[in-house]
This record gives sequence, C-alpha cells and structure tokens, in this order.
Amino acid sequence: MRATQLLYNLGQSIWLDNITRDLLDTGTLTRYIDELSVTGLTSNPTIFQRAIKNSPSYDAPIHEELANGKGGEELFFDLALEDLTRAADLFRLIHERTNTVDGWVSLEVSPLLAYDTQSTLRAAKELFARAKRPNLLIKIPGTKEGLPAIEEAIYSGVPVNVTLLFSCEQYLAAAEAFLRGIERRLNAGLNPNVGSVASVFVSRWDAAIQGKVPDALRNQLGIAVAKRTYRAARALLTSPRWQRVYNAGARPQRLLWASTGTKDPSASDILYVKALVAPFTVNTMPEGTLKALAGYNQLGSILPADGGDCEEVLARFAEAGIDIDALATRLQEEGAKSFVESWGTLMDVIASKSTILETVR
Repeated sequence: MRATQLLYNLGQSIWLDNITRDLLDTGTLTRYIDELSVTGLTSNPTIFQRAIKNSPSYDAPIHEELANGKGGEELFFDLALEDLTRAADLFRLIHERTNTVDGWVSLEVSPLLAYDTQSTLRAAKELFARAKRPNLLIKIPGTKEGLPAIEEAIYSGVPVNVTLLFSCEQYLAAAEAFLRGIERRLNAGLNPNVGSVASVFVSRWDAAIQGKVPDALRNQLGIAVAKRTYRAARALLTSPRWQRVYNAGARPQRLLWASTGTKDPSASDILYVKALVAPFTVNTMPEGTLKALAGYNQLGSILPADGGDCEEVLARFAEAGIDIDALATRLQEEGAKSFVESWGTLMDVIASKSTILETVR
C-alpha cells in the first residue's frame, strides 16, 4: 500500500500545495485525488506566479480580461478564482462526505494587506463571496494585525486558513482568534460551524539556522517546534472552553503542517512528512514531496500527543545559542516580506504577459 494511503488511513489529510491550470486541464489533480489520497489544496502568490509565467494556458484568459479592461490585481484574482473554484468543485464530494471537515481549497488575500486589519477583512469577505463555494478557505496571515481580521472573518462566516504561523505561541494566538469568532457566533444565535485550519510552517526553521548549529541538531528544529505546537493543539481540543463550542455544533480548527518539502538535499525527501504523522491534522505538500511519498510503502510512528522529546531537543538548540522566540518573530516577518516580494513578481509577470498579448490583439 502506498504511503499516501497509509497516511490517510492514520487520519491525516494530504493537501497539495500547488495549483495550475494545467493540473486541472490534464486531469492530473483528479488523478492525485483518486490515486494519491489528496483531499484538499492550498495556493499562494509564488505558486500562481510560477503557474502564469510558465504556462501558455493563461494567455487566452488574460487576453480576454484585457479586452474587458481589466489588469493587475483585478485580473489576477479573476484567474485565481477560476482555477480554485474548479478545484473546489473537484473536492466538493469529499467536502460533503466528510461533513465539511475536509475537501478544502485555499486562496490568499493580497499580502500587501498583512498589516492592515480592516482591508484584510474586506478582501476576505469579497473573495469568499465571489467564489460562491462553501469549501474555499481564505488565507489570512497570523500577524498581530491579522488576528482581529481572523476573528471578524470567522464571526462573519468566512472560512479561514491562518497562514504564516511559526511558533506554538503564534499558533495559540490564532486559535484564540478563531475561538472568539465562534463564541461570538454562538452568542448571536448563528451556526458555529465555520471551517478553519492553522498553518504552521516547518522547514523554514531548519533553513534559517543551517550551518549555525552542531551537525547532531541538523534538521531537528522545525520538527521539535511542530511537536510542541501539536501538544498545545491537543490540549486545546480537550479543554472545557473548546468542548463547549463543539457541543454547540462547532468544528475544531485543524492544525496544518506547511512548508514540508525537504530543503536539505542530504536529508530524506519525506523527512517532515514521516516526522509529523498525526491524526486530525493536515499536511500540505509540494507536488514533488507528494510524488516522493507515493513511492514509499511505510511511515514512521504517530506523533505523541505530549510532544515527545520536543522540550529536550529545544533545550539543546537554546544551549547552541538559538533564541527560539526571536527566530519565530523574524521568520513571520520575513515570511510576510517574502509573500509581498512574490506578489510584486506576480504582478510583474501579469503586466509583462499583458503587454505581449496586447501587441498581438
């Protein structure tokens, strides 16, 4: 049995961290759903930038958008929504079969809004309304300014994928924002079943300290932070406050492992997948990692609910001079900056293609 099926059988959802029109048009995404146990999908500006730049599949739609007087962000979101609504429709049966637990796709608000609460909220509501799909998650960064927007979006009934989380503390802040939104819905007599995942980035921890710690600690920091976060998530699931909202009909916010592609060429190609097998979580994988996982027929042990040896490992990093809290803050800030840079590149790609296509009109 493929490791992808084993992972699904153990209770962890596999989401593809990629979307292109070619994946949809060629039936490749359908094959991943049918053969590799893929039950959802995530996207980001970098993914779309590469897709639009490297495929002629977007040329005709861009040409049409230009003829309608559109460009820039407006043109991009039209393209992205077309791709993601098609993907959402492919996952719709999974979404219904799992009673809204699974079968989600994700679209990110403009990263230029990462530190603008009100604009983020407006964009989240608008994109969700335009998609007209119940299984679309709107990605909102878990920055200080993003947290109020997350709470308000959940209260408004907009499903949210909280992105750019790196530490246990950042995760807990995002979970609190989600819970406040759900509690407010209950107090207002509204349906509390609003979907959400909290995306914790893993591999970037190890990339950030490469060459700065002893070899014995190589590629262990991201996993240790994830284990600490998983322990906190399990504690929330069983806390009286959270169980009260479950009893009223709410669904838990699931933990999602993001950035799980192996960056170190000397490490296993499924390093983070094997280390983070955990029931009732999601692992969103780059396409290369998904294909690599499909080539295996066994996995490691399930992640311990108590975090296992995470504190011992993190203490060793502290002894090696790594300030975990400071690094978490830096990674979130750099992540937000990176998304802005990717967004700028995306807009440049669209502008370049637009210029070329306008000359041949």
